[in-house]
Amino acid sequence: MAELKTASAQSTAARVKADIAADDLSAQVAALREDLARLSESVVALGQGAKSAVTDEASVMTEKVRDKVREEPIFALAVTAGIAYVFGLMSRR
Repeated sequence: MAELKTASAQSTAARVKADIAADDLSAQVAALREDLARLSESVVALGQGAKSAVTDEASVMTEKVRDKVREEPIFALAVTAGIAYVFGLMSRR
C-alpha cells in the first residue's frame, strides 16, 4: 500500500512538473512570436527606408543625365549610337 501511495505521489509530481514545463514552453513560444513580430516590423521599415533611398538616388541620377543631354546633345547621340552598335554586334552572335 505504501508503494501505491509513493507511485501515486510520484505520478502526481511528474504531472505537475509536466504542466509547469508546458506552461513554460507556452510562455517561451509566445515571447518568440512577439520577437518575430518585432523583427518583421523592423525588416519592413528597413526595406521601406532602402526603397526610399534608392528612389531618391534614381531621381537625382535621372536629373543629372537630363542636364548632361541638354548641355551636350551631340555627345549623347554619339554615345547612344555606340551603345546601339555594340548591342547590335552582340545580338548577331
